Amino acid sequence: MASSLGDALDGGLERLCGPGEWVQASGPVEGVELFRAQLRGRPFSQHRHDVYAVGVTETGIQAFGYRGTVERSLPGQVFVLHPDEPHDGRADADGPGSFGYCQIYVTPARIAAALRAVTGRPGPLPFAPPVADDPILSRAVRAAFEQAPEPLALDAVVLELAEGLLRCSAAGRTGTGRGRVDLPAVERGREFLESRLTIVRSSEVEAVTGLDRYQFARQFRALYGTSPYRYSVMRRLDLARSRLREARSLAETAVEAGFADQAHFTRAFKSAFGMTPGRYARLSRPFSAGTPGSADPEPPSPVPGAGRARLGQAA
Repeated sequence: MASSLGDALDGGLERLCGPGEWVQASGPVEGVELFRAQLRGRPFSQHRHDVYAVGVTETGIQAFGYRGTVERSLPGQVFVLHPDEPHDGRADADGPGSFGYCQIYVTPARIAAALRAVTGRPGPLPFAPPVADDPILSRAVRAAFEQAPEPLALDAVVLELAEGLLRCSAAGRTGTGRGRVDLPAVERGREFLESRLTIVRSSEVEAVTGLDRYQFARQFRALYGTSPYRYSVMRRLDLARSRLREARSLAETAVEAGFADQAHFTRAFKSAFGMTPGRYARLSRPFSAGTPGSADPEPPSPVPGAGRARLGQAA
């Protein structure tokens, strides 16, 4: 594993990708970077980076030398590489010769800030085992690749990673307090999200609520059962549905509902309602005059904001 696509090109990868190999990368954005790859053989020599790397093996058997031993991660398992720990990366000899994984890099500062919101006090960074069976953390990592890297979405990702690291570490086994909920502050935040049908920045929520971004995310989820990002997206999608019923175009609707582009809008809409916005518009206007809604767009890239590239090419 490499700390970024650029680092992989500069020294982590020993050769160019061959047939059936690819890398996707997005970011870093506010200390968070998404990295997904399908590789063969032994692509990574020993290296280290100054961020957490939390990932999920998707195909094959992933092996890596780490802290004096060889670790192996099977599909569905979570692997954690801690800051400044030397490691390499390769396909295990007992596997098919290739491996695929998705991985999130996040700065220790962001993990530390999220942990303060979880535990209610500053503390040491968690040290989780290098390979773990944690379905909750596995789902959180995978979900990060299904949404756009908006500020509130990244906050939710970091909070879930911090909670997962704490849960997997020795510190997590001692238990932590849930902390109080500032109801007036969280309610102000909810009203603000409803009034802002666009991408909301974390600093805006902090200014409105007086809570830091991780306190707000944790308390909001405790009160409303979902993340601030998800709540915000659903309110924007509610607006989008009403506009589509009014025969607005997909492009116009995506802009008015605050989505960065039509691909992001289509992905979010289908995830929430089980069909593309183009199909929803056609089904919602069976008796309207004129031509049916525009055709469904092509599926977006698996990593929002990034395309698939061969190493050695411009990414």
